[in-house]
Amino acid sequence: MLTGSQIRGARAMLGWTIRELAAHAQMSVPTVQRLEQHDGVPPSRSQTLLDLKAALERAGIAFTGTPEEPGVVLRRRPSP
Repeated sequence: MLTGSQIRGARAMLGWTIRELAAHAQMSVPTVQRLEQHDGVPPSRSQTLLDLKAALERAGIAFTGTPEEPGVVLRRRPSP
């Protein structure tokens, strides 16, 4: 599952603001802010995390590791 630190790292790699990530994931800015506040797996509905993960993966992010040792890599540069 996705961790808050992976979300923050992925967003930084893409150069996205919280507002941009929220728009791509079709969720509210406060929801993204809440999820990013946790270093581990944030308490949330599974579908919310899956939607966020899918939006980041569409932009070229790949998630690696485990919740204990999370990782994130940029597979390709996103199109402008």
